[in-house]
Amino acid sequence: MSSQHTPPEGVQPAVNPLPPVVAALFLVIMGIEIAFFLGSRGLIGGPQAVGWRLAAIQKYAFSADIFDWMLINGRWPFEHVMRFVTYPFVHASFTHALFVGVFVLAMGKMVAEVFGSVAMLVVFIVSGAGGALAYALLVNSPIPLIGGFPAVYGLIGAFTYLLWRSLATVGANQTRAFTLIAFLMGIQLVFGLLFGGNKDWVADLAGFATGFGLSFFLSPGGWTRMRGKIRHD
Repeated sequence: MSSQHTPPEGVQPAVNPLPPVVAALFLVIMGIEIAFFLGSRGLIGGPQAVGWRLAAIQKYAFSADIFDWMLINGRWPFEHVMRFVTYPFVHASFTHALFVGVFVLAMGKMVAEVFGSVAMLVVFIVSGAGGALAYALLVNSPIPLIGGFPAVYGLIGAFTYLLWRSLATVGANQTRAFTLIAFLMGIQLVFGLLFGGNKDWVADLAGFATGFGLSFFLSPGGWTRMRGKIRHD
């Protein structure tokens, strides 16, 4: 009976399965958001669940003010350092989390299939941290930084690197690889002008730059190429 559901040998499935790390990231992001949503409706957690999102923002969001305090005092308690990697999992709304989740599925799948699962996860986490650092140093806003877009932009940076390398191999104009990031940043600019907003786009752009830069080392053969360049120079 089971043989009826087994594809013939040599036949590829119509849709490649998601890498487990990508599926896990998506489930964590949306699982947290669903808990906030159900709690706010009083369906789980009791009366205190209404404040779960606010409590999570206070505990896990990245704060430039707290970063400044740590920098000035030379003290780096784990409860605040962890904010560099926890803030991408706390979102302002269900829609905010859903958009991030969709990008994780799309970009994470493409990057993980080429880079590998571990490298893809490194890009996501380090890009988020890089975005937060830029937000603290360049913007220094009292508004806390939340949401996974800086980390997602890191995945977009890795995807852009893949396009950039691919265009180079066929002798095409490599600047075309940056069309997606230019389009996304253009949308952010338009929305910012029309509806206002904070300067978290700085974190997004820094996340993109971090992901693009990491790709020189984390892409297949990347570390070998970089070591060869260093030795040659």
